[in-house]
Amino acid sequence: MKGVILAGGSGSRLKPFTQVFNKHLLPVGKYPMIYWPILKLREAGIDEILIITNPKDIPSFIEILGYGENLNVELQYQIQPNVGGGIADALLGARHYINKEKFIVILGDNIFEDSIAPYVHRFKEQEKGARVLLKEVMDPSRYGVPQIDLRKKLILSIIEKPVHPPSSFCVTGIYMYDHEVFRYINAIRPSDRNELEITDVNNMYIKNNQLEYDILKGWWIDAGTHDSLFKAYQYVNTNPIGENDL
Repeated sequence: MKGVILAGGSGSRLKPFTQVFNKHLLPVGKYPMIYWPILKLREAGIDEILIITNPKDIPSFIEILGYGENLNVELQYQIQPNVGGGIADALLGARHYINKEKFIVILGDNIFEDSIAPYVHRFKEQEKGARVLLKEVMDPSRYGVPQIDLRKKLILSIIEKPVHPPSSFCVTGIYMYDHEVFRYINAIRPSDRNELEITDVNNMYIKNNQLEYDILKGWWIDAGTHDSLFKAYQYVNTNPIGENDL
């Protein structure tokens, strides 16, 4: 399997820093934010990784990361031409890199404790479809929220940023897909936010009875705001997640 890290976007919630830096290059603990998803992929045995980011930021990523030589991974880069097009739109940039393989996608601002190795293993054993990782949170309305049948272990639907969440779980920015994902992305239409929503893609998998899930056990944070970036810094300093391997 290969890995894809989405590290583009405008980082508007982290201004004024992101007027100068791509947010995924901001420090979380001793290292830039982007190191942590790379570490998690490598820990799961995934060492071929594509980073998708904004055109102007690629030189900075290469200067800091090179092509993965010092991290024992093989990094490639792809431009995200439409910065505000949404997660699904950014993911289209991985089509030729992935080809027909299964792969895993991590949003570059997701910092978390769990090893993804067992979840990747389950996905490899899954005949087809997709798999998402969920986490119980205090403020699910900020995210895509699954309606879950816990008895049958099924996600019935996912609602993007609902006013009245159907559960206390959110869909984290950790997704596993087969190659059908690109066909689904091409079939959806922009939302009211004028974005191609990854939630719409995941709901297409649900419609075809092909979406599985696991629930993260350890801490997880979306480090996309000033408060959450500070919390991520605290977490990685008090709960080491393998930084000695970097």
